[in-house]
Amino acid sequence: MTVSRDQNAGRIHSVRIDNSSIERVEEFKYLGTTLTNQNSIQEEIKSRLKLGNACYYAVQNLLSSRLLSKNLKIKIYRTIILPFVLYGCETWSLTLREERRLRVFENRVLRRVFGRKRDEVTGEWRKLHKEELGIFTPYPILCGW
Repeated sequence: MTVSRDQNAGRIHSVRIDNSSIERVEEFKYLGTTLTNQNSIQEEIKSRLKLGNACYYAVQNLLSSRLLSKNLKIKIYRTIILPFVLYGCETWSLTLREERRLRVFENRVLRRVFGRKRDEVTGEWRKLHKEELGIFTPYPILCGW
């Protein structure tokens, strides 16, 4: 893959090693991370979120169990689910849109883990607000490890 500011740079030059021509590609997977010639991470984040969802559903029985404490559920979330989502994130240049997608994923999983809360005033069940979810995770997804 050739990365250049010049859009025609990859088309002009060819790479040959021992009379073999190397295939020119727009993107490829390297060590589990998709690299593109435009350095776009949108598809990478999309695939990471899919992996995170798959991982969540694999441990869903544990996270929805009433026998486990909230602290233990948070540890399971941080040690099992987050590594799938954040693998390779050190190289990401996040836009606000991608950052929001990651926060939405985190809030959605935490809401599933902790369930609904009974409103003290009305007595009705409601989902947890993001401010209340912040109490459970003092280190949000995007703060790093």
